Amino acid sequence: MVEDCCTANIVHPDKICQAKSNMPDTELIRDMTDLLKVMADETRMRIISALSECELCVCDLAEIVEASQSAVSHQLRILRQARLVKYRKDGRNTFYMLDDEHVETIIRFARDHVQEA
Repeated sequence: MVEDCCTANIVHPDKICQAKSNMPDTELIRDMTDLLKVMADETRMRIISALSECELCVCDLAEIVEASQSAVSHQLRILRQARLVKYRKDGRNTFYMLDDEHVETIIRFARDHVQEA
């Protein structure tokens, strides 16, 4: 028996209208999907989680996520392109941080949701 199937086969036009009126357009849906795809990588999620605590350089991140500096740099480039992280230069050092509070909110909500299960 399939419980998530509608057995009455009744369409609810008012609910369809409400859902469609709040549905993002196709381009926005695609951008949202792309953002979540970027975040759906374990190494990138570790980097984002570490950066939610404080700004860090590539050397620090490599130690934290137990990956090479080259691998971390590659992942940071992807995260920068997705506007999830940004950086600042301090002399010869480059420090990375989350791009804005939205990224931290996404991570916090994801963590809370998973921990509730």
